[in-house]
Amino acid sequence: MTMMTTPWLQFLADSGVRIDADGITDFDGPAPAGLLPRGYVAPLTDLGLIALTGEDGPGFLHSQLTNDVEHLTPSEARLAGYCTPKGRLLASLLMWKTEQTIFLQLPRPLQASVQKRLQMFILRSKAKLNDVSDQHAMLGLGGESAAEVLRQWFPTLPAQAFAKQDTSFGSLIRLPDAFGSPRYQWIASAELAQQIWPELSRTLTPIGTRVWRLTDIHAGIPQITQPTQEQFVPQMINFELIGGVNFKKGCYPGQEIVARSQYLGKLKRRMLLATVEGAEVLPAMEIFSSADPGQPCGMIVNAERNLQNGVDCLVELKIAAAEEGTVHLGSAQGPVLSFGKLPYALPA
Repeated sequence: MTMMTTPWLQFLADSGVRIDADGITDFDGPAPAGLLPRGYVAPLTDLGLIALTGEDGPGFLHSQLTNDVEHLTPSEARLAGYCTPKGRLLASLLMWKTEQTIFLQLPRPLQASVQKRLQMFILRSKAKLNDVSDQHAMLGLGGESAAEVLRQWFPTLPAQAFAKQDTSFGSLIRLPDAFGSPRYQWIASAELAQQIWPELSRTLTPIGTRVWRLTDIHAGIPQITQPTQEQFVPQMINFELIGGVNFKKGCYPGQEIVARSQYLGKLKRRMLLATVEGAEVLPAMEIFSSADPGQPCGMIVNAERNLQNGVDCLVELKIAAAEEGTVHLGSAQGPVLSFGKLPYALPA
């Protein structure tokens, strides 16, 4: 099935939204310059959605992911990682539940392979996985005016990050703030999305997928993509700091290595926010330190063009490299990375 065969995607295309084969949206007209609009909305058509049902579903998923699934409540969402037996992340997920279903959200290019791998381990469990990406529409909303617009559908808004509110209009998840303003994700039926999009795009400024991903970067929320699969233990990209790892739950693939990284010795690698001027920056590109130019000291996790014509990125690297000399993209002679401040503190 091609990206342009679903009613929701076709509706967006008919409304003038440009969508490429990877589900990346963009809009005609000038891109945001300098600052994001006061209120903005983005169709998150680059994301896939897996639904897990069945009485054994929570227990099965609990044994596969880095976070607690068995105690996940309908009033919250949680980040979680799916690791190899060596503790390396195959996917970073956002999960939430309704009465009968647990949903797993991840990039569309990873959805099929992750679902297939999970399916291998269901065995005789009373659990069923389904791709429901095309039955739902995910919308990202943010900025100062987003809350007042949302209240016509959600009179009570979730107040803190990863809190969730359900109404007849779908689910609304509060995401970590970015650029000093709140962000939300609305999961609606594809049919409802077509009804509400004209009003949302009238009262909020539509932005493309890449601008929305920029807000994720500034919120310090990493996303595993195809180029970075199996590159990182969760702590290397701060995943335990943002609630993606529960160290008290039972076993899951890679749990021993993830726990060992946490409790034995000092973590020597972390993820930082950085900016690069005048360069193309892609996930999995290597970075180099001037203090040790012969070998890479880290890797780009996510990167998007910022609103000042540079590129902002989340970069995983040796902590010492950020403290000694300069850090460069691609080689020790490449463009210099300038480091910014994440919205959460790193352990001393």
